Amino acid sequence: MSDKTLLALPWIPSTAQPGDVRGLPQCERDALIITATQVDGQWVILSQYVDDIWHLDGFTSNRTNYQRRLDFSRVPAAFRAVVKAMFYRYLRRGRREAGRPKGATVLQMFNDAMPFLRHLEILKLDCLGAVTPMICAAYVAVCKAHRQTQRSKGKPLSQRALKTRFIAVEAFHEFSQYTDDPMSQHPWPETSGKAMAGLIGQKNQGEQTPLIPDDVFCALFEQAYQQVERGDLVLDLRDELDAIAEQRKALSTEGLIWVKNSHLSTSGWEGGLKVFNKAVLDLRTACYIVLASTSGCRNHELANLQSGAEHRTEDDEGIIYHWMRSRSDKTDAGIHDWMIPEAAVRALRLMERWCAPYQAMIDAEIVQRRLANSLDPQITEAQKERHSLFLGAYPNANNRVRTLSNTTWSLNLQSFAKNCGLNWKLNSHQFRRKFANYAAHSRFGDLRYLKEHYAHWSMDMTLSYAMDDGWGQHLDLELYAEIEAELEGIKFSVTDNWLGDKPLAGGYGRALSHWQRDPQNLLIFKDRASMVKSIAESTAIRSNGHAWCTADNDGCVGNTLDRTRCGDCNNAVIDTYHGPIYLRQYNDLKELLHCQDIGEGGRQRVERDLKRCLDVLVQLGMDLETLTA
Repeated sequence: MSDKTLLALPWIPSTAQPGDVRGLPQCERDALIITATQVDGQWVILSQYVDDIWHLDGFTSNRTNYQRRLDFSRVPAAFRAVVKAMFYRYLRRGRREAGRPKGATVLQMFNDAMPFLRHLEILKLDCLGAVTPMICAAYVAVCKAHRQTQRSKGKPLSQRALKTRFIAVEAFHEFSQYTDDPMSQHPWPETSGKAMAGLIGQKNQGEQTPLIPDDVFCALFEQAYQQVERGDLVLDLRDELDAIAEQRKALSTEGLIWVKNSHLSTSGWEGGLKVFNKAVLDLRTACYIVLASTSGCRNHELANLQSGAEHRTEDDEGIIYHWMRSRSDKTDAGIHDWMIPEAAVRALRLMERWCAPYQAMIDAEIVQRRLANSLDPQITEAQKERHSLFLGAYPNANNRVRTLSNTTWSLNLQSFAKNCGLNWKLNSHQFRRKFANYAAHSRFGDLRYLKEHYAHWSMDMTLSYAMDDGWGQHLDLELYAEIEAELEGIKFSVTDNWLGDKPLAGGYGRALSHWQRDPQNLLIFKDRASMVKSIAESTAIRSNGHAWCTADNDGCVGNTLDRTRCGDCNNAVIDTYHGPIYLRQYNDLKELLHCQDIGEGGRQRVERDLKRCLDVLVQLGMDLETLTA
């Protein structure tokens, strides 16, 4: 970081800097400002062109300092000067037909370009002007033949990874035109990096986030919420131990540990101080799991949570809605409000208490830094996070307290899952998709979890209820789009099952089976996938638990009061998935038939429902003699 500072200026004069460094004398070029920040109203330079490390801005708060910089010492010496010139251009102007990039995008481009630079170094090239399409084609072959050695050992690079590498080469061709060492030819004339990666004409080629299995998620959430429920007791003990430490400052480290262990034992805590300290950290992870699972927030949006984030509103019927406010850095989205259930409110309030000592440490750090150097840029960084919730102390940085990074969260979550006895590689981004999946199931009627909360996430709700002027104006619309995508996936899966070779019951189910038997109907579609897609998109499908209902509304009493009527309903599809439900109901009704006090009307109702269940089971292929025996 540069020692030079610009003091008492209301703005940083970097806007007057040139768009590239061609023709600049070295002294002027080296003095160019890359990044600067304000410390208590005064500008401080973070990086200048001459520096080997450029500190960038525009990152989400869940990035470590190491993940916020360009380290040009990694670049082969022969290309270091031109790479600096290219990235200066990139930072000042961005790519053609695109705005100036954020820090994360710049860092990604830098990392994606490193394999290409090493490839040129192996070929003993020392300038970009010598790069030809043949050399670039050889680089493509090397990338496709590459086998990974770490995360996916032995596997080739994914198409997405290939695309980002090849796009970096294209960017180098573009940026180099504004340097003294331009690439004379496009790396692959008449085509593109996307095509070279094999992605042209393919949809949804991004590596989709894996969906956490239900059994894994339920076990994980249950363990997390159990810890949240007893969280206040853990924090009471923590506060007592902190008070003991304050009172016994004269004790040695060993003596203080002994006193704390004695207090824990007297309080009924088993396992001693080491186990207790781990429980305190696990409580933070448990709160994260509850909030991530029930809000649909991304990791950085939870990292941006501040004290006082919860708000509640009430509609005309007296129903209370809880909201959580944070900042989303996704495409400059800004402030967002997420609806959360009471379980999440409890976790949120617990985190406000959990983080209080860490927030106090940040306040103390700010005071100390101001005394040492009133223009220390870390003062600004600390001020940004002094009210954050998901904080942690970093031992490698003198126990400096900052928001936990996404990398740290992945390690914490995987450790938590392992302690739950789960064999699933858990990552923070998986919770958003799981939320979208459950919200889609909620709209679909197949509710398995937090029914009351997810029922509110209907895609066609007006969202006009319980909104005041300050809240509810910044909803996460991307989350609704992800819920819609999950909903489409569910509908396609159900429809695909209908069009299989298994028997169907219900009026619509029988009609669908009959329709499939006519070859002329199937000739309408070019292939099976088109048929499934067409039927799924044109049919209203939701589950009422005992059938698939295709009616345009849910006013039918078959969804609630008279469930057995679905067997004859023209809007119902009943498949083998529902068979056990009808078999259980059939057996229960047979027992009920022997009751002496249900009256003649009750007996007729039972006999009617018995016949309905029997008809459904027969249509599903159950043996009639076995059922009536």
